Amino acid sequence: MKKTYHGSCHCGAIRFQCAIDLQEETSQCNCSICTKTRFWKSVIPADAFRLLQGSEALSDYQFGNRRIHHHFCSRCGVKTFGRGHHDEIGEFYAINLAALDDATPAELVKAPLRYQNGRNNDWNSEPAETRHL
Repeated sequence: MKKTYHGSCHCGAIRFQCAIDLQEETSQCNCSICTKTRFWKSVIPADAFRLLQGSEALSDYQFGNRRIHHHFCSRCGVKTFGRGHHDEIGEFYAINLAALDDATPAELVKAPLRYQNGRNNDWNSEPAETRHL
């Protein structure tokens, strides 16, 4: 069941609200940026996300095919969410579950986790090694 969560960066400059069902899939991938940032995400449709404050503090990083906007706080550096477009799901946000302020440890522990092999552009397969993710 979807629940409304609130999230923020470390310094509080960026605040957002999102509707997530933490009983559905969450994921971590082994692509270069997710590995370095230890990004644990839940992908939601664009209409389930609302930026409450901090658009002026939001920095945007893109690389590769420049399809994903990796957003982080320009003040404290925390990656709060990413956004992009995928033909199958349309506009989406990838929420950093570690940035959720009101998700309980019990909710997060129960969230199903899938690993993705983004490093080899094989998103539907699990990488051979996941312990470092």
